[in-house]
Amino acid sequence: MANTAPDLATHSAPRPTPAASPWAAVGVSAFDELLYQAILHQPDAGTAGWAVLTGTTPGRVDEACDRLLALGLLQPPDSMGGLRAVDPRVAIRALIRRRETESELLAATAEEMATVYEAGLLREDPSRLLDVVSGEGANAARLEELYARAEHEVCIFDTPPYLAPRTPQLDLQTDLLSRGVGFRTVYAATALEDPDVLYHAWKMVELGEQARVLPAVPVKLLVVDGRRAMLPLTAAAAGGYCSVVIRHSAVTDALQRLFELAWQQATPLGQPVADGELTEGERTLTRLLAAGMKDEAVARHLGVSLRTLRRRVSDLQERLGAASRFQLGMRAAQRGWV
Repeated sequence: MANTAPDLATHSAPRPTPAASPWAAVGVSAFDELLYQAILHQPDAGTAGWAVLTGTTPGRVDEACDRLLALGLLQPPDSMGGLRAVDPRVAIRALIRRRETESELLAATAEEMATVYEAGLLREDPSRLLDVVSGEGANAARLEELYARAEHEVCIFDTPPYLAPRTPQLDLQTDLLSRGVGFRTVYAATALEDPDVLYHAWKMVELGEQARVLPAVPVKLLVVDGRRAMLPLTAAAAGGYCSVVIRHSAVTDALQRLFELAWQQATPLGQPVADGELTEGERTLTRLLAAGMKDEAVARHLGVSLRTLRRRVSDLQERLGAASRFQLGMRAAQRGWV
């Protein structure tokens, strides 16, 4: 009977690929790392001794030492002796800072080159400035990409309908705020009638978003750094949700100006200062009123009847001497309640 066992000599398992050394991230090659470790362990061995320790020639050691000197990992010889290693804690931190600076310069160069690239696209074929994105999954991926590329500020018009849960967007937006990217959103008042959207808005304000409210906004809109924009083409089509992503052009400039005009007209949305003059329920009520929500929606959020809600609003107006809802909002804002 033939032997069917595998021939281990010719069918051995592939060797795992060794993990990349973290030194590579700061520009240190595998051999230079090996030499640096040898110098740390045997600082007085000299070029000949380090060559033995690393299994190479003194000439190759000299070349590597020059590279380590340039990287700031070694100190040059002085009257007290030959080459010496710099304290790794100091040297490596300096290398990391240098790499970060180089990365920032590279990113700035990339933006300048992107401007030239996009201008070339416009000259060659203006239609290439527009990307149509179809399907909820593709749109979610493109949105994540735009957020990841944001460097300075993201501006949003937020209005119904909503096709996806808010949690993933909240995670993406929280990450942006944590890395110093500004965030401004103009919410449609009707959007804030949805408890999930209202929670999202308040959470973002807590995290540092600047938020304002209008009775309505013209369209869903995302503008990133004033250079890229995303807005829907349709909310319900046979092929699913479709949007368009626009690269930097006169269109993105116009959309940014549209946002700024809406921003100037919108009412700030914020949390009232807990100054002791309001109960927790009254603070919540002032926030909802400041958002421009209808009485029915406010009553639902508070879990009270319309009659109870209107009595509470009337009590607040009386306390502030306000003859109307508008005056109530103005005077509440003056006291720092909204």
